[in-house]
Amino acid sequence: MKIEGKSVFGGVAMGRLSIYKKNDQVVKRTKIDDAAAEIKRYEEATQKAKAQLATLYDKAMQEVGESNAAIFEVHQMMLDDLDYQEAITNMIQTQSVNAEYAVAVTGDNFSEMFAAMDDDYMKARAADVKDISNRVISVLQGVEETEIDSNEPVILVAEDLAPSETVQLDKSLLLSFVTRYGSTNSHTAILARTMNIPALIGVDYKEEMDGHFGIVDGFEGVLYVDPDEETIAKYRKKQEEEEEKARLLQELKGMPNVTKDGREIKLYANIGGVGDVPSVLQNDAAGIGLFRSEFLYLESDTFPTEEEQFNAYRSVVQTMAGKKVIIRTLDIGADKQVDYFNLAHEDNPAMGYRAIRICLEQPDIFKTQLRALYRASYYGNIAIMFPMIISVDEVKRIKGIVEEVKKELDEQNLEYGDVELGIMIETPAAVWMTEELGKEVDFFSIGTNDLTQYTLAIDRQNPRLDSFYDAHHPAVLRAIQMTIENGHKGGAWVGICGELGADTTLTETFLRMGVDELSVSPSRILAVRAAIRDCDLSK
Repeated sequence: MKIEGKSVFGGVAMGRLSIYKKNDQVVKRTKIDDAAAEIKRYEEATQKAKAQLATLYDKAMQEVGESNAAIFEVHQMMLDDLDYQEAITNMIQTQSVNAEYAVAVTGDNFSEMFAAMDDDYMKARAADVKDISNRVISVLQGVEETEIDSNEPVILVAEDLAPSETVQLDKSLLLSFVTRYGSTNSHTAILARTMNIPALIGVDYKEEMDGHFGIVDGFEGVLYVDPDEETIAKYRKKQEEEEEKARLLQELKGMPNVTKDGREIKLYANIGGVGDVPSVLQNDAAGIGLFRSEFLYLESDTFPTEEEQFNAYRSVVQTMAGKKVIIRTLDIGADKQVDYFNLAHEDNPAMGYRAIRICLEQPDIFKTQLRALYRASYYGNIAIMFPMIISVDEVKRIKGIVEEVKKELDEQNLEYGDVELGIMIETPAAVWMTEELGKEVDFFSIGTNDLTQYTLAIDRQNPRLDSFYDAHHPAVLRAIQMTIENGHKGGAWVGICGELGADTTLTETFLRMGVDELSVSPSRILAVRAAIRDCDLSK
C-alpha cells in the first residue's frame, strides 16, 4: 500500500510501524470538600510538571541545540502565567471541583481562545497550552510519560506530536516520524530536521497498520505499508546510496570550499544560541553567518542585561577562536513575541512593529545590545547585522547610534575591536535600494525566508498556503541576483542566510550570480560543501 504525504525531512527509513498511543486522559468532574487542599495539590503538580520541562530542556539542549530547546522554557513560563493559574484556582474554589477537571477546562478554554486569534504566532500557542495542561493532568493522575513500545528501532506513526513528546522519545528507537497532522513549520518538523530523521506529515494512516513493515521515502513524501520485494530492494539500494553519501561527506571535513575552477566561497553556519556552537565546530563551518540574538530575549523573563548579553556573545566568539561570528540584532515581533516587551496586538504582525523598528523606537534596548556586542568584539571576530531594513535613512540612524555607543565605551575606557556592519535584505524595498545601501554598509545577508514571504505576499507560517509558497519563484531569484550585483557595485560583499542557502539544487545558480557567502544550518555544511566543490563555473 502506498500513502501520499508531505515531506518534512528527506531520507529513507525502513522498519516496523509503531502507532504512538498517547495515554488517554479521562477527566471526570468530581466534587471536593477541601478547596485549599485541592489547590495545593494542583500547585504541587505544576511544580513537578515544571521540573519535567526543565529536564526536557536539558535533554533538548544536548540533542537539538538551544534554539529548538527554547520551547520548553516557554512552556515553563506558560505554567506560571497568572491568568492561567487564577482561572484554575478560581474554578476549584468557586465550583468545588477537582484539580484535573479545572485544569482540563481551563486548558480547553485558553486553547480555543488562542486558536481564534488572527495572529499566527498566538494561534500556535493553542497547541502549547493544551500540551502544558495535559502534562499537569498526567502528574495529577499519576500517569507516566508515554514511551515507544519496542525494543528495536521503529517508524513512529502518530496523529501529531507535541515538542515535549518528540524530545522525550528514545532517539535510538526512532527511524522516522510520520504524522497525520502538523505543518512544515511546526516545532516537531524543525526537531526532525535538526535530528536528521526522515519525516512526513499529512499521512492518512490506519490504526491496524501497527506492527506492519513500512518504508518512509522522505524525498518523495510517501509511506509504503507492506511493500513488495521489488520495492524493498529498490529502497534498500537507495538507503545504501544515502549512507555512502553521508560517509563521503565526512571525508570533506577540513577541505576548502572551492569550485573545480578555483572559485572560493565562505561557508558559515546559522545558530540560535551558545548551545549550538559545538555543532558548528563539529560540522567544520568556517564561521557563524547568523547568530539569532533574539533567543536571549525569548529565554528570559525580563530584558537581558548588558552583562548577560556580553557574556553570551563573548563565549561564542572565544569558542570560535578568531573565525567570523555575524550576530543579528534583536528580531522580536511577527512570529516571535515576548510578553515583557508589552507589544500591542497587530492584525498583520509580519509587517508590523518588529525587529529594527523596535530598536529605533526604543534606543535604550538597542544601545544595551550594541554595547554588549562591541565589548565582546574585543575577544574575537564579530560582525553585526541589522534585520528588516527598508531604507538608507534607517541605516544612517543605526550608524549614528553605533557612534554614540562607541563614544560611551571610549569614555569608560572599555576596549572593543573592529566590527563590520551589515544589513539583512528581506524586503522588496531593500532589494530596490541595494546599490545605495551597499555604499553604507560592509555586507548584505539575504534572508530568503522573509524575502520570499514579502515578495510573493504569502504568510510563510500559514500551512494552507504551503502549495503557493515557492522559494524558487523567478521573482525571488531575480531579487537575489539584483541584490548581489548591486551590493558589489556599492562595495558590499553579499551572503545568503535563509533556508535557500542550503538548497543544493541552487548552489551553482548562486555561485554564478556571484554570491560571496552561504550560511546554513550546521547539519547542512558538508552537503553544501560537496555541491560547491562539484561546480565548474568555467563551463
